[in-house]
Amino acid sequence: MNKRKILVIDDEVNFIKILKLNLEDTGNYDVTVLTNAKDLISVLYQLKPDLILLDLLMPGIGGIEACDMLNADPMGQKIPIIILSALEKSADKLKAYKKGVVDYLVKTAQPEEIIASIEKAIQFKNG
Repeated sequence: MNKRKILVIDDEVNFIKILKLNLEDTGNYDVTVLTNAKDLISVLYQLKPDLILLDLLMPGIGGIEACDMLNADPMGQKIPIIILSALEKSADKLKAYKKGVVDYLVKTAQPEEIIASIEKAIQFKNG
């Protein structure tokens, strides 16, 4: 089976190290990390990820702005986005869902929950 390409965009270095390790330890994923969304579109075309895990709170370009960038791009429109954020309020979730994200997880989610969400999103996309 080909490994799924996951693009993680998050500015919390320790969090992304652990997330990358957990995902790659399954043997099912190749994980690429961006610590900001500045180069998102160019990386998108180089990597052609199967899925994007995106934080909402980042300096410069935040998650909602990154969603806008992806929604405006023909390739970006085809890639499922899962928000992985510390923000737990319904208003934040609603704002993200209105941008077309397929799931919204809080950063306290267990690795199994994150993997299940990734698999569900990729199956839905390929469905």
